Amino acid sequence: MAAHLSIEGLEHTYPVMIAPEALIAGLPEFVAKGKFSRAIVITNETIAPLYGQALAERLPDGGLITVPDGEQYKTLDTMHTLYDGLLANGADRGSVVIALGGGVVGDMAGFAAASFMRGIALIQAPTSLLAMVDSSLGGKVGVDLPQGKNLVGAFKDPLAVFADTSTLATLPEVEFRCGLAEAVKSALIGDPELLEHIEANGPQPVEWIIERAASVKIDLVQRDRLEGGPRAFLNLGHTFGHAVEQASHYAWRHGEAVALGTVAAARLSETLDLCGPGLAERVENVFRMVGLPVRYSGLTPEQIWGAMSHDKKWHGGAATFVLLEDVGSPIVKRGVAEADVIDVLAGLREDA
Repeated sequence: MAAHLSIEGLEHTYPVMIAPEALIAGLPEFVAKGKFSRAIVITNETIAPLYGQALAERLPDGGLITVPDGEQYKTLDTMHTLYDGLLANGADRGSVVIALGGGVVGDMAGFAAASFMRGIALIQAPTSLLAMVDSSLGGKVGVDLPQGKNLVGAFKDPLAVFADTSTLATLPEVEFRCGLAEAVKSALIGDPELLEHIEANGPQPVEWIIERAASVKIDLVQRDRLEGGPRAFLNLGHTFGHAVEQASHYAWRHGEAVALGTVAAARLSETLDLCGPGLAERVENVFRMVGLPVRYSGLTPEQIWGAMSHDKKWHGGAATFVLLEDVGSPIVKRGVAEADVIDVLAGLREDA
């Protein structure tokens, strides 16, 4: 099963291929037609022996750069390593970067492409479910600072996205579940039928789920390319989730934190009488069903609230959240009271 989508980006319209063996059948041919001076694969130490070396060998004038695996390495220090690697591989303004991996690799390699020599070409080749349904789409790239996630970055449209679903066979089960968090989020903000399908059938067939979830993001990106309006809906659960990640020093995986954060957002929606009763329970149940956490321990509500203070989506210090009026009806709510947020977080502790 293959899906061919496209995104109207800031710079150009680019194709999105979702198919098995896309790294073999599609990407090398696409690069060869581009006549780039160098094609540099950027990946991590886990993906390099599985797919990175083989892909680099299929590319004309292919090179390979590896970085450590994990969100804790999504830093400006790692960016120095990437710039050094690009220079060592002879990259110039006619080169192309292929971001091969999950969301962390896609963000860092994309930011390298956006900033190296003031910008060189980029292709996204996501290998995790989370990256296929979310982070490889829409052109947002960047790195974390100690104060918070993704505080340094850029918008960088890739030339194409090649989501090779055969790579999911080597994805650890916990990472597959993390990707489902973003798929469920997409269903909640823009595809009630997708949510009903996951509730009834679980995460199969995966190519269909990827296509539906990706289509939700593509629609919002095309309506709002610079995140000044409805694209913000993609942050459902992320204000809570990013804060949990940061407060835990990234002991929480992104998808797990988003699941917990989306449950918190649904509960906050009910607390503020934005939605009818029962929505929070439905959201919690679907995350439980796919094996994602809906409770936390080891942190206090106050620690999580404190970690939110650097969230990019807050304006003038006003607490800002994406919440739900119903499935498929997200809203942005500003000026939420600290006490309401603390109460929701207190209710989600394992000992509550």
